[in-house]
Amino acid sequence: MAASDSIVIIPTYNEKENIENIIRAVFGLEKVFHILVIEDGSPDGTAAIVKELQKEFPQRLFMIERTGKLGLGTAYITGFKWAIEHKYDYVFEMDADFSHNPNDLPRLYSACADEGYDLAIGSRYVSGVNVVNWPMGRVLMSYYASKYVRFITGVNIHDTTAGFKCYRRRVLETINLDEIRFKGYAFQIEMKYTTYKCGFKIKEVPVIFINRELGTSKMSGGIFSEAMFGVMRLRWDGWFKKYPKPID
Repeated sequence: MAASDSIVIIPTYNEKENIENIIRAVFGLEKVFHILVIEDGSPDGTAAIVKELQKEFPQRLFMIERTGKLGLGTAYITGFKWAIEHKYDYVFEMDADFSHNPNDLPRLYSACADEGYDLAIGSRYVSGVNVVNWPMGRVLMSYYASKYVRFITGVNIHDTTAGFKCYRRRVLETINLDEIRFKGYAFQIEMKYTTYKCGFKIKEVPVIFINRELGTSKMSGGIFSEAMFGVMRLRWDGWFKKYPKPID
């Protein structure tokens, strides 16, 4: 069994077309990563595929099965707690559909492990607009949503809704994960905002985001709505809430 200091958390719901390929791509990297799949009761057989792969990759591939589609935020919180319990030093968020390129994982890792940042964000907008195969309307909505979040919160992050990230474990140990309230896009914003308010060092690493080719997008108007209104609540909380400081 190849030991690793890094765990990649991949939430899944109906990802049978992608899950084996994304797992093999991560395990094919020179740096050793482990993977934790948070599987939300996919009716398409995603869990069965992961279970077969666990026979091939024992002690590198893990899965938590949940009873229904409980939301992206709760999936990651579940994964974060598992990663803390198992003492991984670097904890990654990544989609199953190849919109996040596994080859960028070592770059995010290096930003934290070698350069000393506490959170590395795979950013679509830090060096222009690096999005491939998205409809223009969705590109504009995502880009200006990040602009809106920066304006309201004052956080100097270009891609505030990005879901491709690497945390040092101490960030997740410092944040009260049970107080994170949002489930969709606003979850990503809330985690970045909380990380910033706690005083951690954040770096945006430029990546190219490629829209999924297989499977169905989980995006909805309700997710964007949660983000838009949730940001105002975050800013309000930021004026009065006392945020914990980094744990050494």
